[in-house]
Amino acid sequence: MTRKAVLALAIVAIVVGGAIAVWRAILAGAAPHDVFFVSGRIEGDDSAIAPKIGGRILEMRYREGDSVRAGDVLAVLDDALIRAEVQQAEAALLDAEAREEAARAQIGVLEEQAAQSGIQSAQARDDAAGRVAQAEANLAATQASLAQQRASYDTAAFTKREYTALARQGYASQQQAVQAVGAERSNAAAVAAAQRQVKAAEGAVTMAQATLANASVYGAAQSSIERQIVEQQSSIASAQAQVAQARAQLAQAQVNRRDLVVRAPFAGTIVTRAAEPGEVVTAGTALVTLLNLRKVYLRGFVPEDQIGRVRLGQPARIYLDSNPNEPIAAFVLRIDPEATFTPENTYFREDRVKQVFGVKLALRSGFGYAKPGMPADGEILVAGTRWPSGTRMR
Repeated sequence: MTRKAVLALAIVAIVVGGAIAVWRAILAGAAPHDVFFVSGRIEGDDSAIAPKIGGRILEMRYREGDSVRAGDVLAVLDDALIRAEVQQAEAALLDAEAREEAARAQIGVLEEQAAQSGIQSAQARDDAAGRVAQAEANLAATQASLAQQRASYDTAAFTKREYTALARQGYASQQQAVQAVGAERSNAAAVAAAQRQVKAAEGAVTMAQATLANASVYGAAQSSIERQIVEQQSSIASAQAQVAQARAQLAQAQVNRRDLVVRAPFAGTIVTRAAEPGEVVTAGTALVTLLNLRKVYLRGFVPEDQIGRVRLGQPARIYLDSNPNEPIAAFVLRIDPEATFTPENTYFREDRVKQVFGVKLALRSGFGYAKPGMPADGEILVAGTRWPSGTRMR
């Protein structure tokens, strides 16, 4: 064979060998043994942001594609009804506090009255007891005087009888008899006067005892005041309960009023805007969908016979179709705990090879470029610590 023929055959052999290698790589997914390829799409965990209470929308401050920071106001709902509830709760609180204050003031008045009544009662009892003691002493004195007068009367009556008999017999003068009669009459008058004094003293004792009994009226008045104090204390407790209830209602109304301002719970991007100003929405109705583009990932699937090579935290790279030559650093974020089947129900042994496990490759960089819905390819470094050259799947 000529040199040209040999050279041509060598070239053909090289081309055929290269073609076979490429064909095997494409058909068999050939790649270095320590790299595993996956394909899928970029996804993210978005949040539907909704108000906690219903109302009419006054403002919607952002549209699709706008970036927001945590705490930014996304929407504002009409607070006319809530304002009325706040005013009602404030009025109820003021009324309950006024009733509590009035009850406390009334207790102060009653306590002062009770103190004065106690002083008056003590003074009245002491004064009445003194009068009773004095009246009883006077009664005792008049009773002693009456006894003395009766003794004198008995003596005078005896003398009268003796002198009268002696005068008849001539042993005493008539003058002595007359004097004895006068003495007897005088002592009788003294006894009558002493009896009247005893009755007067007894009346004084009765009156003093009545005064002492009336002194207990002050004690009864004090007891009545004390009962009123207990009633006012009960009113204070009731008013305090009403104050606490009114404060709770006011706090709830104020919370509801704050909830009418819908804020972003985290920094992210508005993916969808589902409501417009003027609409009336109920609690829990999504106004916008918020996505954190710094937490997106590639969702792909690994055959069951290869899942044992994939572990959490392994390095990975993601290639977007919009920029296929620039890898984005990533890592294995999640591996599904259970396999999924294709078809859903597998009845034949040969179909079981179609079982796959879902994996998530979380981005470490390229935030803002990778957006949900984009198709993408990924590489997982399943062995070793360094990426081999030329591992990009074409």
